[in-house]
Amino acid sequence: MKPTNFSKYLTGFLTGYLAHERGTSKNTISAYRDTFVLFIGYMEAQGISVSRLTLETINQIAVVGFLDWLQVERKNGNATRNARLAAIHAFFHYMQYQHPEHLYECQKILSIPMKRKAIVPMNYLTIDAIKILLQQPDTRTVRGRRDLALLSLMYDTGARVQEIIDLTPSSLRLDKLSTIRIAGKGNKTRIVPMLEEQVRLLKPYLEEHDLVQTHNNAKPLFFNSRAEKLTRAGVNYILLKYADMARKTTGEVHFPEKISCHTLRHSKAMHLLQAGVNLVYIRDILGHVSVQTTEVYARADSRAKREAIERAYTSVVPEKEPVWLSNENLLDWLKRF
Repeated sequence: MKPTNFSKYLTGFLTGYLAHERGTSKNTISAYRDTFVLFIGYMEAQGISVSRLTLETINQIAVVGFLDWLQVERKNGNATRNARLAAIHAFFHYMQYQHPEHLYECQKILSIPMKRKAIVPMNYLTIDAIKILLQQPDTRTVRGRRDLALLSLMYDTGARVQEIIDLTPSSLRLDKLSTIRIAGKGNKTRIVPMLEEQVRLLKPYLEEHDLVQTHNNAKPLFFNSRAEKLTRAGVNYILLKYADMARKTTGEVHFPEKISCHTLRHSKAMHLLQAGVNLVYIRDILGHVSVQTTEVYARADSRAKREAIERAYTSVVPEKEPVWLSNENLLDWLKRF
């Protein structure tokens, strides 16, 4: 089978341009790859097999059809649709310079707009709910001890799920000033301090799995029964399992029905903010590029808003009770009024 021009340029885009010229992270490249796997599957369903898929067969109508298919058939939301479109935009931005004779069609595809994402309330747990969640793993078992170390580290560092998955023992520095080195989005690395309570959980876990040995430095910090690093779905399964257990023991503590790994990250940020930690420090801990991204937590903190309103409140309600409220017979008062 003769390679098509689409296969040639897509390969160059994923393996050369993104990785070497743009320095794009491997997670972003994987997400872009997944987008084109879906797109190729969609085009095959439209009667165009991968062996016949060329740049000439890909146009604005085909891309819009693919985006609609994502939302109608796969039930994807606007955020996922926009992420897929961003990958396609990146490819055709690259193609403008690689294949200028297709410049017009490239620009038509680049003109496809993103959809406005619905603004939903931020989902986070209270400190009491976090405590209940972390009480659920059975520390009498090897798996329970792993899960406790995993969930507590996710919360304490505010790390994204992929950042936790990619950790190795060499990421940790356990001494008087214990820290963890986290590789975030765009291959940006940040150093996050760890509290003594977290270190006390990690040290026995590292020793139990022989991860303190230098020759194991490159192994995954958290792994499954096959000694492979956990997947995003695997970590999410662990969290949801204990969240379901926690709901049965919450009592009066609110525990939301919907929870994800990112909920722990939001929770840590909110708790730092409520404790009076400066937004700049929260930005650095979370790995945000701009403090404006971190400000979303300040806007979402209902307790802080209420306290600010109460501090600024001036009573404008008349202190004197209206005469009709003190009258035993409202009807008599109304007749005399």
